[in-house]
Amino acid sequence: MSEDQPIIWWIRRDLRLSDNPVLHQITREGRAVLPVYICDPAEDALGAAPQFRLGLGLAKLAQSLKAQGLRLIVKRGDARSVLSDLAKETQAHGVYWSRLYDPASIERDTEVKTTLRSQGVTARSFGGRLLFEPWTVQKKSGGFFQVYTPFWRAVSPLPVPPPLSAPSDLRQPMRWPNSLRLEDLDYDRRMHHAADVVASHCRVGEELALARAETFVQETLAQYDVLRDVPGQDATSGLSENLAWGEISPRQIWAMCDKAPPSRAVETFRKELVWREFSYHLMYHTPHILTRNWREGWDAFPWTHEIGPEVLAWQRGQTGIDLVDAGMRELLVTGKMHNRVRMVSASYLCKHLMAHWKTGMDWFENCLVDWDPAANAMGWQWVAGCGPDAAPFFRIFNPDGQRQKFDPAGTYCNRWIAEGQLTPASLSIDFFKACPKSWTLSANALRPDPVVNLTEGRNRALAAYQAMKQRG
Repeated sequence: MSEDQPIIWWIRRDLRLSDNPVLHQITREGRAVLPVYICDPAEDALGAAPQFRLGLGLAKLAQSLKAQGLRLIVKRGDARSVLSDLAKETQAHGVYWSRLYDPASIERDTEVKTTLRSQGVTARSFGGRLLFEPWTVQKKSGGFFQVYTPFWRAVSPLPVPPPLSAPSDLRQPMRWPNSLRLEDLDYDRRMHHAADVVASHCRVGEELALARAETFVQETLAQYDVLRDVPGQDATSGLSENLAWGEISPRQIWAMCDKAPPSRAVETFRKELVWREFSYHLMYHTPHILTRNWREGWDAFPWTHEIGPEVLAWQRGQTGIDLVDAGMRELLVTGKMHNRVRMVSASYLCKHLMAHWKTGMDWFENCLVDWDPAANAMGWQWVAGCGPDAAPFFRIFNPDGQRQKFDPAGTYCNRWIAEGQLTPASLSIDFFKACPKSWTLSANALRPDPVVNLTEGRNRALAAYQAMKQRG
């Protein structure tokens, strides 16, 4: 084996150079690095907003690589075939990548390893997306955790290794293979006129992600436990989009928290990071969480799968319920939604409208720039009542009560709802720029009446729940 044989860095959700175990290992071995992104069927099946945001992240990574004298090689096709052919063409010593944990990725990566190793090519996967690999955290009695609080107690005292520095001596390969242009992937094709609106709210790339984290820790973290549920305040980290695409690692965020004085706010924020870990822990051990009810017995619940007028009104921010509509409009304009409002909007869909949680999960998968398979599935099943650590079904968020509690002055709702305001906020007007013209919505229209009376919707959901319990 010659040292001139490069190692292919197969890029997926790790769009950064710092705290990247793959690059650290390649540098330790003294090999040249060949960065490769493959648009395979799984990538091509991403929702519109996640795919768009991935394209933005790849473009920023390509700039960072160029500054290091490297190129981003872009390919399209089945990952196993592409990597097999590319390893032969470049005489690569190995192919290294960061792990993903959903069942489809595990199956694909296993096949890739088998194929490459049969060719005599080293194939290795590394951590980096999580603080703790899912198989390393177990109950004292053995087995995986199914409840969050014991999971938190188990992992909170565990040491988290310090993040790795970005390599300063990445070697170029002697020859570069042919590559598509990123533009050839056409990752913004389904965003249409919303692309520029959504892009203006994204903070793309490793540099901005690290700066965002530093600012949060220095200026906002101290009040996180008090203000994180107030959607009209800029009181959360905003790091979900950067974590989703690996522009920052959870280890880097954890280490930054060490710089802040110990407090309840720091612990509360770290618990949110560990909640993300818990969602991956469950996706790995119980992959059915992505596709069907996690708890037994819930298949009998009479959710509707129909995308009828009420669900369409929810998707379009036209339910007549201010906090729900404001959240759904924020989602369309920014590709994100405040976490408190996410819970309220999801509860409204699953309980007041009696729509299946997968309907909501699929809509979010299409609209979120911070889409994450584990977090999205976990969140929807938690709200619906059929998931792990679920909020009991009879705890139904009252959207008007939540608005009065967390947005009493209407700061958040007025930011996103233009109708009825003499001087609407610019963000509320952006909604009408971003939404499809086929919706025929106008800022000058009257606010719709509620599509479902909140009391009647709540009573209907509770009656269905009680009937299911009696049958089961």
